[in-house]
Amino acid sequence: MKESDPRDPGITSDTAVGGGIVMLTLFGTAVFVLAGVLAAIFMGGFMVVYVAISLLEFAFGMLVFALAFLRAVDRSRGETIGVGGLFFGAGSAPRPVRIRLVGALVVQTVASIIIASTHPYTALAFGVVAPLWALGLTGLWAAAYGSFPEREFDPRLDRGRSGQSKRPGSTDPKE
Repeated sequence: MKESDPRDPGITSDTAVGGGIVMLTLFGTAVFVLAGVLAAIFMGGFMVVYVAISLLEFAFGMLVFALAFLRAVDRSRGETIGVGGLFFGAGSAPRPVRIRLVGALVVQTVASIIIASTHPYTALAFGVVAPLWALGLTGLWAAAYGSFPEREFDPRLDRGRSGQSKRPGSTDPKE
């Protein structure tokens, strides 16, 4: 049995750390794809639903993306966080989590392009903004639960603690 370290949850069930974010990502992806398929086949009222879902997922994704970024900025004081690790789980998320989150992003992106191409120059093109849902939630998961390497201490960057600049070669304590 694995240790229950929140930084390495190794999601094996719905009860694992961050499982709610993963399930929300998968649920939103499923709803988006289902609505898109129905809109591509039947058009009419389904197109309105698909556009609404696309715009809702885009707006929510933008908000979550910003929250993930702000959380990552806070964590970056003590940890080295890269864009790939934050928004794609590269090296920061266990394989099962990364497969689900990045898989949802790929599915949403491919589905939106295929759905938009079934009826060019229609409102189905709005679907291409929806993958921000999965991208933002992936970032949120990584910012909250991801495992990043500790930041190495660099005395040149440690300014203001003693009121002195730590510039190399400086002999004047006031510089």
